[in-house]
Amino acid sequence: MLVQQRDWVPLEDADAVVVLGGDGFMLQILHAMIDAGRVIPAYGMNLGTVGFLMNRYDKRAAIAARVARARRWSIAPLQVEAITQDGERHTMCAINEISLLRETRQTAKIEVTVGDRVRIKELVCDGVLVATPAGSTAYNLSAHGPILPLDSKMLALTPISPFRPRRWRGAILPDRMKIVLRVLDPAKRPVAAVADQKELRDIAEVRLEIAQDIALTLLFDPGQSLEERIVAEQFVTE
Repeated sequence: MLVQQRDWVPLEDADAVVVLGGDGFMLQILHAMIDAGRVIPAYGMNLGTVGFLMNRYDKRAAIAARVARARRWSIAPLQVEAITQDGERHTMCAINEISLLRETRQTAKIEVTVGDRVRIKELVCDGVLVATPAGSTAYNLSAHGPILPLDSKMLALTPISPFRPRRWRGAILPDRMKIVLRVLDPAKRPVAAVADQKELRDIAEVRLEIAQDIALTLLFDPGQSLEERIVAEQFVTE
């Protein structure tokens, strides 16, 4: 029914893209546009489970009118440089979060540097993640991290099942600060890095900062903005 509403064009010729699916597919499309070097506004219609980044699905609605009325929200992803144990360097983007996760039964040991100072010499944990405001209600929230307002210009640094320091619950950091996560004893305690949907194993070090040169635009129906959803999520009691 949507296809019959109007003439559609290839992605490279479009002014906006309509994404049918869930949050995972929206992230996949955004990453595909970043990789292609041409990022255009994305309007999502939820056919998935949560649909936090999506609008309500209605096959009867005039899709062109919905896109035209939609409000724009810009989000900036994380630029990630991951170095593996054999010295290979990989560059990735993370729209929601970058996670370091232990690969075996052994807990991970990770050195945490923020700015130009080592803040935690040895974090013993199942893992640690850094989330953007857009991703703060995803894996970060499940790991008991803070919800960040969309315009906060902050990042959430959240441990996953920390053992030492036992009382450290994470940090909220200005997004202008660079973060370095270095794996200690990687041969005995291997760690994988996951940037949204892309995984690299046997990580030695991860360096990350906000990608200031990449602006992603999500389109939302009036009254259904991502900012409002992030605020509303803080009052969910069930």
